[in-house]
Amino acid sequence: MASLAPRFGRAPSIRAHLRKDRLTGLPRPPVSLVTREFAPCRLEDYYYDALQEDLMYMTYRHEHLPRPPPRQIRLTFDPQNPFSKHRKNPPVGGSQAGKELPPPSTPSNVIRLEKVILHTMVKEALQSKSNLLGAIMAMRALTGESRQAGGRHDMGGVQIVRGRKSVGGWIRPDVPVGVQVELKGRSMYDFVGTLVEFVLPRLREFNGVLLPPPSANVNSPSAVSGVVSFGLTPQAMGFFPQIEVNQDSYPKMYGMHIHFVTNASGLGAQNRARALVSGFQIPFVRR
Repeated sequence: MASLAPRFGRAPSIRAHLRKDRLTGLPRPPVSLVTREFAPCRLEDYYYDALQEDLMYMTYRHEHLPRPPPRQIRLTFDPQNPFSKHRKNPPVGGSQAGKELPPPSTPSNVIRLEKVILHTMVKEALQSKSNLLGAIMAMRALTGESRQAGGRHDMGGVQIVRGRKSVGGWIRPDVPVGVQVELKGRSMYDFVGTLVEFVLPRLREFNGVLLPPPSANVNSPSAVSGVVSFGLTPQAMGFFPQIEVNQDSYPKMYGMHIHFVTNASGLGAQNRARALVSGFQIPFVRR
């Protein structure tokens, strides 16, 4: 009786050839492989175990009565009316973004960090696209993000930023001017932990994120967006361990802007976003 096991040193026979990916040209396995977290994230556990409860207490607003419905100042257009079907109906008094009230305080809408966006601009890319390679390499090493990494189709990796319109003959439409990357989930908390533990303490001239003056308008669109942004100098990028270990392989260091995008909206969204970011040990200062 012949043995069914393959002989030693002989590769098993291939019954069906693997299909190749149209984008990469590499063979694709017949099953979907998705990598998941194999170790707990310290900063993420800190948010759900301690910081979330403190933020719910600090940002809670009690409302003992239900909110009244919005007052109808202008009649809405009838979509069946051919004279008003494709006509724009702007709100009375201009944009209402700075006048909208925040959603009612509930345990389900506690302020949380949704994503972190890193953006850097390379002026030399206006003359040659090859000047973006250094910034792309630095962002990939800094974040570890690549397109569809781990089998996740929502991972966009490092994206090339292109000009939208012409600015004085300097920037033209559809011309590469920089790179950006969006961080979500585990990689987002890992970047925040690296930022507050290795980079910010080593910056001598960094006292904290500058706060607006007390006389600043709290109803502006930027004040109700719930996004905290600040920038780092090119020297600060060299303090990241992923860059510092092999800093000579990059042609130059690049500055970058960091945007902390939260789920806060309505009046006071900027203050609630700052409370969340300060809970991750990022300091703020007012001059």
